[in-house]
Amino acid sequence: MRPPHVLLAVLVAAVWGVNFTVIEVGLGHFPPLLFSALRFLAAALPAVFLVGRPKVAWKWIAAVGLVLGVAKFGLLFVGMDHGMPAGLSSLVLQIQAVFTALFAFAALGERPTRLRLTGMAVALAGIVVAAVDEGTTGPLGAFALVIVAAACWGASNVLTRKAAPPDALNFMVWVSTVPVLPLLGLSLLTEGPSRDLAALRGLDWQGAGTVLYVAWVTTVFGFGAWGLLLRHHPASTVAPFSLLVPVFGMSAAALFLHESVSILRWCAAALLVGGVALTSLAPARTRAEPPAPGPAPTPVHDRVPVPARQPD
Repeated sequence: MRPPHVLLAVLVAAVWGVNFTVIEVGLGHFPPLLFSALRFLAAALPAVFLVGRPKVAWKWIAAVGLVLGVAKFGLLFVGMDHGMPAGLSSLVLQIQAVFTALFAFAALGERPTRLRLTGMAVALAGIVVAAVDEGTTGPLGAFALVIVAAACWGASNVLTRKAAPPDALNFMVWVSTVPVLPLLGLSLLTEGPSRDLAALRGLDWQGAGTVLYVAWVTTVFGFGAWGLLLRHHPASTVAPFSLLVPVFGMSAAALFLHESVSILRWCAAALLVGGVALTSLAPARTRAEPPAPGPAPTPVHDRVPVPARQPD
């Protein structure tokens, strides 16, 4: 990978990591489901008129929009609103790699190798350590919501792989159109019209800035740049840079939100990042019979240039 592309990959990881701190700030201005709906509305408009027609079937756009946009981001924002720290959220969400591997085995026949199983075990150990740490300092219910959000992320990764979008930016912009109305409806039902209206009437530059960051910088720029990298390099070359996301996430939360990082949390970070690295980078086998002698086929997860992670 050329130095400019290395710098771009690191920049995207930094943008995605800082995103968790921006979300925390935004939650001080908006109810969580309304904030998530505004994020996707701003990401979809006006970009949807600039990226061209969808390049995959609508069923995949709808499926990913509901699982990723409504379930994953809705649960993440609610979990953070209920006390899950930004830095810890950026770390715990990386367990999505384990869920992705499990769902890929069930849906795509990608049988995990021993190395990948080892990585999954190490990552799960990191989650246990993080849960023990959070159990002494914060609400475990919010922690559980972020775990479920990570599971939804893993499911959306498999759906995206099945969709095999040729243009990641085009796909993400159209996906962003799907969650807006469901999230607005859920917000009206659970957070209440009066709370939503009060947040919109009290909108200031800081609140607007958080919406624009999570929509345009994290989603439009982040996915556009990530898709560019994947068009020029194999997924196995690009994916490891996403392991920097929790590093930037925890650092930004400590710097701007003054979140403390305990010894247990550092141990959890080491286990999770190491386990996710093994889970993400280890090759997978399919259920198919062994191929005839000759050059080894490209693994399923390398044939479709879909990023292992997505921004929050």
